[in-house]
Amino acid sequence: MARMVLRFGLLGLALVLGLWLFPAAAQLVFPELTGRVVDNARLLTPDDRAALNAELKALEDKSSDQLVVVTLPSLQGYTIEDYGYQLGRHWGIGTAKLNNGVLLIVAPNERKVRIEVGRGLEPTLTDALSRIVIDNAILPRFRAGDFAGGIKDGVSDIVRVLTGDAAEVEARARARQDADDSTIDWITVIIWTVILLWILYSIWRSIHYTPRAGQRRSSGSVLDSSPSWSGGGGSWSSGGGGGGFSGGGGSFGGGGSSGSW
Repeated sequence: MARMVLRFGLLGLALVLGLWLFPAAAQLVFPELTGRVVDNARLLTPDDRAALNAELKALEDKSSDQLVVVTLPSLQGYTIEDYGYQLGRHWGIGTAKLNNGVLLIVAPNERKVRIEVGRGLEPTLTDALSRIVIDNAILPRFRAGDFAGGIKDGVSDIVRVLTGDAAEVEARARARQDADDSTIDWITVIIWTVILLWILYSIWRSIHYTPRAGQRRSSGSVLDSSPSWSGGGGSWSSGGGGGGFSGGGGSFGGGGSSGSW
């Protein structure tokens, strides 16, 4: 009995010490908001960052929507979904009144990407549209190793959705899907054509087969032996130049979509 009490006492002490020592180590450390483009994973050239910053500033000037691109060297053991909404709240992207902020988050080491959408923009940049942008504009480029191209294409499509041109984004996604389906159909046709030709060739060989020495061919009779076949084969720093850019106190509730490559 005494041993059991001692064992539970030590277990309780270890639990208390663990809760006291480790929360600080597990707490997220957020990057500094240095501008509309925070390229801590160093995926973009200075020209890329300048072009993106100009596009994002034009969006904010036109609509007050704030879109920030952030690339991260690590998610610090968190899922990109958990990291995303907490980062959006920490930075306060979007205005406090409209909650109209968006984050495009890229974590190349974990091979993850996410569009995190502020509460006020969730009816416009829906989870489904966020997924379309990721699948059709971002991931194909990332899989080809073109991170800058994927980020720029993703930003352009997000801007189109936010400025009322979601139909164009959806139309291009449907066209891409139709092209993919067409490719799959042609592959199927080719496979079945090869199979059919092989069957016809096998039949032709069986009819015109010449027997080996010692075998007889008699009219109207079936050969006793069948032919044999042989197969043929053949150190990190932020980039952006925000010029005093800061969030306006916007809130995030976890809306958006994620992808991986």
